[in-house]
Amino acid sequence: MMQFLENPTRNLFFTGKGGVGKTSVACATAVRLADSGKRVLLVSTDPASNLDEVLDTRLGHHPTQVPSVPGLMAMNLDPQKAAAEYRERMVGPYRGVLPDAAVASMEEQFSGSCTLEIAAFDEFSKLLGDPAATNGFDHVIFDTAPTGHTLRLLTLPSAWSGFMESNTTGTSCLGPLAGLQTQQALYKETVRALADSGTTTLVLVTRPEATALREAARTSAELAGLGVTNQHMVVNGVFRASDASDPIAKAMQARCEAAMEVVPAKLKDLPRTLIPLSAGGILGIDALRKLGEQDSSGQTSAPRVPRADLPPNLKTLIPELAQAGHGVILTMGKGGVGKTTIAAALAVALAERGLKVHLSTTDPAAHVAAALDVDELPNLTVSRIDPVAETARYSAEVMANAGAELDAQGRALLEEDLRSPCTEEIAVFRAFAEAVAQGENSFVVLDTAPTGHTILLLDAALAYHREVTRQTAHMPESVQKLLPRLRDPQFTKVFIVTLPEATPVHEAAQLQEDLRRAGIEPFAWVINQSVSPLAVTDTTLLARQSFESKYIHEVLDRLARRTYLISWRPTPPVGRAALSQTIQSFDSAQ
Repeated sequence: MMQFLENPTRNLFFTGKGGVGKTSVACATAVRLADSGKRVLLVSTDPASNLDEVLDTRLGHHPTQVPSVPGLMAMNLDPQKAAAEYRERMVGPYRGVLPDAAVASMEEQFSGSCTLEIAAFDEFSKLLGDPAATNGFDHVIFDTAPTGHTLRLLTLPSAWSGFMESNTTGTSCLGPLAGLQTQQALYKETVRALADSGTTTLVLVTRPEATALREAARTSAELAGLGVTNQHMVVNGVFRASDASDPIAKAMQARCEAAMEVVPAKLKDLPRTLIPLSAGGILGIDALRKLGEQDSSGQTSAPRVPRADLPPNLKTLIPELAQAGHGVILTMGKGGVGKTTIAAALAVALAERGLKVHLSTTDPAAHVAAALDVDELPNLTVSRIDPVAETARYSAEVMANAGAELDAQGRALLEEDLRSPCTEEIAVFRAFAEAVAQGENSFVVLDTAPTGHTILLLDAALAYHREVTRQTAHMPESVQKLLPRLRDPQFTKVFIVTLPEATPVHEAAQLQEDLRRAGIEPFAWVINQSVSPLAVTDTTLLARQSFESKYIHEVLDRLARRTYLISWRPTPPVGRAALSQTIQSFDSAQ
């Protein structure tokens, strides 16, 4: 049983590395509290929310009753809708009062990436910092976004408050700050509520895997630094073999135990809950009510996919990729599906052929260096797009160029403008464009951020253009050519990475549609960490194979033009040898 439910605080935050099961645990918690007679509001702040699918309920931007669970309401904070509502609140009062040209100018000011972010946070703050907004509920549960986004969300109160307090000109990338000044008290109350251990509990959801546990430790430390000290750890997906003669089951249990033996020091003293691995997906209210029970029967009787019908492994693709001699490879998908592993494995395979390769990431929770461990290849370089470093570089260049001809007052205004939080987004976007441009002369493999963040990044071209030209007339060539390069299938190859499960597949399908609307056609799908190719006798793993069959067929028959499959392996995919094995035939996994 989850200990934090013995005496739950009013606010419960669920956060962690993408793909660890935050939504499942948050939903199960909400259902159990509602079943106990509490009035509960469940909120997703994830741009790539899948609350609808898990709860089997169509949700919107405002609270919706969840059928069959009296007392439970749920909602998705939609950044786009929040921005539209926020923009109208700011601009609406001036329609018919100011000239049309002035109103159009205001709308343009409120169309950048800052507005999107502050509007989403504005909605979040109302729920957490304004008691009147949720006084009809006993508990408010937040299913937060993947770790990097969550940390940015939680640090925004200080960032925006500090920016507004130090800004003396009254203007910013958001336009006039008068509308924001009235929110300062609400933002401060939001910070206070987060740090109040009697009001808020932070539930760190992780898996019994070294990378997930390291990410949880980093999150725990950073949130503690923000004053959020009432923390609880949930380890989801703990596997126990039911057949001691099954070597795959034994290896899977051994990997879990090995990871738990080296839990980072920052997590050792936290109260913890262990949740067994489910044979099937956690979808629907009945499954949520059973979360935490040992289940080896599975939730489907579907036949397993015949071995001969499974997709090939990635090894068969490497010669084709290498033939071009240069270009960009992007790995995309829901957080936690293995984008980093696939990116690193492809980079290693190309470098081992003597090709020059640069491996990098735009993911705020980057792990590409950890995937390679300490191994090096002569032709392979590794980096990450560091938001802090890129922001400093971008700000210095803007001051040196756009600020060179300004007087003291003008430079002061520009400096204040650059202190706004959206400057980081602009700087990271520029670095992403520069990394893509390197594909003209070598291979560039980019491990991109979780789905929602990636699409925001790719859709930011016009917003970025507005922001940069507002601060400086110079538009880098790499930015000008970014979208044409991404749309060129000979130059850029997008790999959509998923797991053979409902939510990762359906979210990947949405990602594919978003990419196609942007004129980017995915090159291939990769189904990762599948147990379907493995010879198993353990009842949980047999049930898991049956469960996977539906989603493997869905990818093959309806979604992908090219599909590759990576099996689960006894050895963690860390280091050059393990990464090389990742794309080999799954025969060697047995």
